[in-house]
Amino acid sequence: MIDLRLLREDPDRVRASQRARGEDVALVDSLLSADERRRSSGVRFDELRAEQKQLGKLIPKASGDEKAELLKQAGQLAADVKTADAERDAADAETQELLLRLGNLVHPDVPVGGEEDFVTLEKHGTIRDFGAEGFEPKDHLELGQLLGAIDVERGAKVSGSRFYFLTGVGALLELALVNAALAQATAAGFTPMLTPALVRPQSMAGTGFLGQAAQDVYHLDKDDLYLVGTSEVPLAAYHMDEILDAGQLPLRYAGFSPCFRREAGSHGKDTRGIFRVHQFDKVEMFSYVLPEDSQAEHQRLLDWEKQWLTSLELPFRVIDVASGDLGSSASRKFDCEAWIPTQGKYRELTSTSDCTEFQSRRLSIRVREDKKVRPLATLNGTLCAVPRTIVAILENHQQADGSVRVPEVLRPYLGGREVLEPVSR
Repeated sequence: MIDLRLLREDPDRVRASQRARGEDVALVDSLLSADERRRSSGVRFDELRAEQKQLGKLIPKASGDEKAELLKQAGQLAADVKTADAERDAADAETQELLLRLGNLVHPDVPVGGEEDFVTLEKHGTIRDFGAEGFEPKDHLELGQLLGAIDVERGAKVSGSRFYFLTGVGALLELALVNAALAQATAAGFTPMLTPALVRPQSMAGTGFLGQAAQDVYHLDKDDLYLVGTSEVPLAAYHMDEILDAGQLPLRYAGFSPCFRREAGSHGKDTRGIFRVHQFDKVEMFSYVLPEDSQAEHQRLLDWEKQWLTSLELPFRVIDVASGDLGSSASRKFDCEAWIPTQGKYRELTSTSDCTEFQSRRLSIRVREDKKVRPLATLNGTLCAVPRTIVAILENHQQADGSVRVPEVLRPYLGGREVLEPVSR
């Protein structure tokens, strides 16, 4: 959530942010009104309580008619205090409810617009000309079936659409990717973490995933637990309700977990293969830093993602995501999109978001510095979303005979294997 003081002092900035996101601007005025009622009812309650205490001191000293009158006043005052307390609680609850609906403030450099209004910042690598090489590229599913690596038919039989099995070299390729990604993250100073896949509502809400993203979240009603769509959630909640010393920062974690997403808004999109699925594994970077360091940390996370994709020898571009395509927690987001030959376009493989103080305020995570306590900043960055990375590797490193060249960075994790060979021709 944002700072209420900032809302009071500069409501136009918050309105502009909501407008850029394509969200309800009227929410700002509703929140201002609720906050005013919260503060005024709080003052009224404090005044009545002070009067009540003062009256309580006079009653024991009084007698006769005077005492009877004071007791009558005390009774009325008690009722007034109870009413003021209820009004204060109601206004506070309304303020908090509205505040949780408000997205993070959009960074001023973010391009304004919808999904297609991003700005391309960089391009890396060379897109292969398969025509010049003399063959038509196969898509990742055909390659995966040739290699005995992907089985979507049995995935659908067992679990339904958008589920799959990774088999043989497919399973080994996932493990190689995970181990190589964690090795890079560990070398960069991240603490590797295996995180829970189920979290409590306060953890999911605290990271901002029960707002606009709620339709994609799986909820277990009987247990009131949520399946995470990313290990960002447990990593953000890891220090919930804690005060960290400034000397501990930055804290950097690399979480590995299964991820679950309904993909509720993607009917008919990417239905072939394993690009858009309900369950997948991912290595996620997460940072806790001082607020004034968040933009520099954001660039570092992006640099680590670029290092990873470069090591996989994939052509990719970096985009500055437009305001209307930001998640509610993100102030700014960069995506790295790899070239997918059979689709003839770049597709998102990694992303990194600067969430500033938004999540830490919701999760009550603070930092102590020079005897002062204040919220800190959190950032996240996908290092390796496994299925999409497998898609990019298979299609970009395929050869005419259906085999796939293994990038050098993965070879030590595949027993030195340089090529994945088809199991049937």
